Amino acid sequence: MSFYEILVFIHIFSAILGMGPGFMMIMVVSKSTNLTELRHAYAIRNRMHSITMVAGTLLLITGIWMGFINTYLFQQGWYVTSLVLFLVALAFGPLLLSPRSKPIKALLKNANGDSIPEEYEAMSKRLFFVERMENIIFLIIIALMILKPF
Repeated sequence: MSFYEILVFIHIFSAILGMGPGFMMIMVVSKSTNLTELRHAYAIRNRMHSITMVAGTLLLITGIWMGFINTYLFQQGWYVTSLVLFLVALAFGPLLLSPRSKPIKALLKNANGDSIPEEYEAMSKRLFFVERMENIIFLIIIALMILKPF
């Protein structure tokens, strides 16, 4: 197995481990019926997020590394578009997701009783909308990686 083939393996493996849980993060917290369940679901979601961050970093590193090995990739539209879209999705974290998730974390930490606070629904809808947009970006990237249309 060549070094390039090892990079491809790590890249694909990282995509599966990183994007799979990433697509499930909304579902994990959306079925909670009380505050205890919701807190637990967010704890699971946080662990899933850690996996997606490590795998996402490996995806970016291996993707760029493969480009440096096969420089013609930087002339391929699908590759450049995928890379740009990935960087856009990466920017979602600090620019769009964190400002929407921090108030939810604070709400869950400070809430009393076992009822889910009323304001959670509106807050989660704003967060999940952005997450769905990010998931669409990742689906486009996956399609570009498979089809290599241009």
